Amino acid sequence: MLYLVGVTAYGYYIYQSKKKGEQSTKDYFLAEGSLTWWAIGASMIASNISAEQFIGMSGSGFKVGVAVAAYEWVAAIVLIIVAVFFMPVFLKEKIFTMPQFLEQRYNSTLSLIMSIFWLFLYVLVNLTSILYLGALALSNLVGGDTFHVIIVLLALFSILISIGGMKVVGYTDVVQVVVLVVGGLVTTYIALSLVSDKFGLGGGAISGFNALMSKAPDHFHMIFPKPTANTPQVDVDKYLSLPGIAMYLAGQWIVNLNYWGCNQYITQRALGADLHTARTGILFAAILKLMMPVIVMLPGIAAYVLYKNGSLQAEMSSTGSFNSDNAYSAILTFLPNGLKGLSMAALTAAIVASMAGKVNSISTIFTLDIYKRYLNTEATEKKQVWVGRLTILASVVISVALTWKDLLGIGGEGGFQFIQKYTGFISPGILAIFLLGLFWKRTTATAAIVGVLAGFVMSVFFNNYAPSVLGNETLLYTAFPNGRGAYEIPFLICMGLSFAITMLLMVAISLAGPRVSAKAIELQPGLFRVSRQTLVLIVIILLLLTALYTKFW
Repeated sequence: MLYLVGVTAYGYYIYQSKKKGEQSTKDYFLAEGSLTWWAIGASMIASNISAEQFIGMSGSGFKVGVAVAAYEWVAAIVLIIVAVFFMPVFLKEKIFTMPQFLEQRYNSTLSLIMSIFWLFLYVLVNLTSILYLGALALSNLVGGDTFHVIIVLLALFSILISIGGMKVVGYTDVVQVVVLVVGGLVTTYIALSLVSDKFGLGGGAISGFNALMSKAPDHFHMIFPKPTANTPQVDVDKYLSLPGIAMYLAGQWIVNLNYWGCNQYITQRALGADLHTARTGILFAAILKLMMPVIVMLPGIAAYVLYKNGSLQAEMSSTGSFNSDNAYSAILTFLPNGLKGLSMAALTAAIVASMAGKVNSISTIFTLDIYKRYLNTEATEKKQVWVGRLTILASVVISVALTWKDLLGIGGEGGFQFIQKYTGFISPGILAIFLLGLFWKRTTATAAIVGVLAGFVMSVFFNNYAPSVLGNETLLYTAFPNGRGAYEIPFLICMGLSFAITMLLMVAISLAGPRVSAKAIELQPGLFRVSRQTLVLIVIILLLLTALYTKFW
């Protein structure tokens, strides 16, 4: 409670101290360029690390182990790409939103299509899953029939933080990222100590980690082998989630490039800054990203080892049946009261920070790309700010309604898996139109519209229908039994196939269209030049990644 009151009070202080009379749209939605590099980096991580990581990735750590860290470590490389190649173009075009970039590069039709796509995705998939997983974990810790009460409290807290605009979100995120990192590290330390005590090793995190590696060696492989006819279903399921080395040639890059480079609620933090500040902030986020698996994945592996050796039996089935997403909250039940409060504060910080970032971006897209563009072209700055605030309220209410009885079935297949899979339905098309729009002048608006729709259709086809239509094995893919009486292609492979076909289709349509796109971006010499400081940060990130992959490959 002290944490909630403190962050709310700090947010109000930021709002009052930085208020300059009537707020402009740039001030409200982009913080008017006032965010420092450390605020940008911390805010990006705070918005990213939410219930889907603490709860969903710990659950995936329980099921598959260290291989799920690929999402975090590939993201660090992708953040380098975004900082060096994407951000200079976005800042040069002086955009507020991703749909605005698409309108400037292509046309208003594509911008409207993508605005609607993003609004549905953020509300129906992201907000609801964050709220559901967060309420599930916190209610398990608090005990009793508190799930719906916690949903309402999380919703109200996120509204209080986000309604003051991007400045409040950005600076409160700095506090929240400190809390979630410190609390997360404490939880990991306790989890490893519990494992050490379980096997009589005298306690301590190092001995606990060594015990994890000896008791669950199958959970410390980055690559899963391709299943054969004799592979147990549990190992087939692991491959369906993380399809060996093939995922590094397909879906991992697509999901991360789309998330970190084409995603409004991530890039929004840097769009109001100058290039040097934006780049430094993004690379700071990349460094923080390297340590996230320690916080969000290791507790899940620790829970697995404890569960397999007779502990956590009731905690892993606290909702009435076994659920791997209970792994993180199961560990928290063993913490002393003081540390449990710190860890709960860390989890709450992650949930609220991510929700606040999401609803702020929903507000920005709806207000600037739909309301101002189509519904009220004469709207004043003041009215746009108020429409933004009303949009925040509406989006949170909708997400609460969908989460109340888990209408989307988030709890059915694991929270992290749910988010990655359903975000992946539109990731291939979005990434294709951004990559070609940024770096190939010939890309036409017609090709972009066809591409974003084709990417979605291809994703639906490969995820749901390809095995029954084309067979279980072709030159393009191999489908595997999913344990539910059907065959399935790993969704990260589906992303790669959808992306490749979409890119080829867009290139063909563009070559058949006008010689040069009238709105093509001019990439001037020196646009992607980096400073020595930036280069040093990039080298540090790459060396750390090399060490991590050398250890676990």
